[in-house]
Amino acid sequence: MQKKKIIDVRGMVLCALFATLIAVGAFIKIPIPYVPITLQFLFTNLAGLLLGKRKGLIAVCLYIFIGLAGVPVFTQGGGPAYIFQPTFGYIIGFALGTWFAGLIAEHGTNSIKTYIIAGLLNFVAMFAIGLIHLYLILNFYLSTPTGIVKILSIGFLPFALGDVVLIIVCAILAKRLRPFIEKGKTTA
Repeated sequence: MQKKKIIDVRGMVLCALFATLIAVGAFIKIPIPYVPITLQFLFTNLAGLLLGKRKGLIAVCLYIFIGLAGVPVFTQGGGPAYIFQPTFGYIIGFALGTWFAGLIAEHGTNSIKTYIIAGLLNFVAMFAIGLIHLYLILNFYLSTPTGIVKILSIGFLPFALGDVVLIIVCAILAKRLRPFIEKGKTTA
């Protein structure tokens, strides 16, 4: 029989902290049509890199559940109807991407290279789900015929360079902060 993994109080606090940071990141934004530029990717990526796949995913899912429950933590509010917002796919992509980043970070070395690879995988997962959802919502729910080139120009190109820079920033931060986060360490 497999032993159940229980998250200790410290892990719960870290999950809650990162869920809060992701929510704060939603409001540090540059508004542009359809998909605003935010710092959510920074905090979801750090959640995966620092907390690992399981706790990182829990932090992002906590953020998602709080938003879907009606607390206005998403960039344009909250509530169950938010799944029909063009940006909701990116939020789901945060969960999958954070899990992938955590998986790579857990099995790799505490190096900037490992964290950059993990961040790039997070980036790909988040944008894949986000762009598919954006396409489906614009074309089928909002009845706004939008081609692939337009989807890429509004949902990927404005963010790609900035997110790559954030991946590098996250890698540097994770290398420095990971010793503080690891269980039992109080100093680096």
